Amino acid sequence: MNKLAIFSGNANRKLAENICTYLKVSLKDALVSRFSEGEVQVRINENIRGLDVFVIQSVCSPPNENLMELLILIDALKRASAKRITAVLPYYAYARQDRKDQPRVPITAKLVANLITTAGADRLLAIDLHAGQIQGFFDIPVDHLYAAPVFIEYLKQLNLSDTVVVSPDVGGIKMARAFAKRLHTSLAIVDKRRINTTQTQAMNVIGDVAGKNVIIVDDILATAGSLKEAVLVLKERGAKEIYAAITHSVLSGEAIERIKSIPLRELVVSDTIPIPHEKQLENIRILSIANLLGEAIKRIHQEESVSSLFV
Repeated sequence: MNKLAIFSGNANRKLAENICTYLKVSLKDALVSRFSEGEVQVRINENIRGLDVFVIQSVCSPPNENLMELLILIDALKRASAKRITAVLPYYAYARQDRKDQPRVPITAKLVANLITTAGADRLLAIDLHAGQIQGFFDIPVDHLYAAPVFIEYLKQLNLSDTVVVSPDVGGIKMARAFAKRLHTSLAIVDKRRINTTQTQAMNVIGDVAGKNVIIVDDILATAGSLKEAVLVLKERGAKEIYAAITHSVLSGEAIERIKSIPLRELVVSDTIPIPHEKQLENIRILSIANLLGEAIKRIHQEESVSSLFV
């Protein structure tokens, strides 16, 4: 492991430190700050020539600032003669625009992929990409991890009976089916209609939820509009206690107010995105994916299988 080097931007430094604790290595020294006019300033303060480098940076709020930090870090590491650079993105921003679903709109997921590759990354390591096809936007190897094992381990400890896993929309069926299979439960789907980019309307529930404990699973919690609609319609259909397990807690806009206003027993999220203290509600539980990422980094460094983590 003496050829391994881990760097971090400012987006989620605590997660990077926890990953280093798991790997029993120290976080490498780099200056990531701002010039007086606001431009990102980066300087690598250690010799990394010939090392296998991993850059940990969640492209969370503010996404443009954190994305630029990542790109400039990669460029600095490339010019410092790193042997291989792996961009580790616990949260991959701009992923929701992954296709042209309307006239004259961009495909930002592909644009970000191009930027990361052009900056000099040799590999990408990400968790719960919004759409699996984003892996194909890269011309470099991509290791796509899933937070499901971390969530499932916790959910099993709750010892819930009469449980059903619910996908809040049709697009999340694959993820919900994976949870249902491992938790040995049935599956239900909330049929929703999107009104605009921030509003949805739940129309119906496909599956039986009456008298059952419900676990809603999803990859991104942004404004909590879909979550609120799903919880309310599930309660109308007779669901008992409602839990939610969502990987990326963006928590933008009116998310916190909406979570407070619904009968949600517990919201379980990961630490791919740091949650400010003022947004940490009593019913929000944060699970760390540091060990999962640390194990994946170790296996990539040692040229071992990463997919076997999810067998």
